[in-house]
Amino acid sequence: MATFHPEKLTTTIVPPATPHWPIDDRKYTLTHSDKTGQLFLTIGLSYNEQAINQQMRNEVLAYWSRTCGEYELRGRVYVSEGEFDENLSMIRYHIFKRELPLALAAIINGDNKFYTYYPWLLDVPIYIEFISIYPQFQQCLYLGTPRQYLQKRID
Repeated sequence: MATFHPEKLTTTIVPPATPHWPIDDRKYTLTHSDKTGQLFLTIGLSYNEQAINQQMRNEVLAYWSRTCGEYELRGRVYVSEGEFDENLSMIRYHIFKRELPLALAAIINGDNKFYTYYPWLLDVPIYIEFISIYPQFQQCLYLGTPRQYLQKRID
C-alpha cells in the first residue's frame, strides 16, 4: 500500500454540502491520476459521476448510512459486471484490497473538519462492498474505523 500524502489530495465540497453538514446523504467520490499519484475527493449530496472513468472504474464511493439509529461509513468499489474476465477481475480485486487503506485515509483526512462537529463518528465501523459478478470477489469487508485512518490533528 502507498503512504497517504495530504499534499497529493485535492478536496472539493459541492454545495449545498458544507464542512459540517449533512451527515445523512453525505457522499464521497474518490478518484486518482495514475500519472501523478494525485487524489481527487468530491464531497456532496450525490456522487461526482463526471469524475468517474467509465472504462477504468477505479473510483471509491462512500456514504454515511444509519441503521437502527447507528451510523456506519459504507462504500463500494467496482470489480466487474462482466466486462472484465475472471483473471482481470481477480487483479482488480487485489489492487482494491491493497489500496483501500490509502483511499480511506484520503476520504477521512479530506473531510477532517467534519469530525470536529461529529467526533463520535471517528469510532463508527467502515464497510466496503466489492461489486462483482464473480462470487469470490463479491463481498463486504469491515475495514476499521475512521479514527484508524486519521493522519493528522483535526483542525
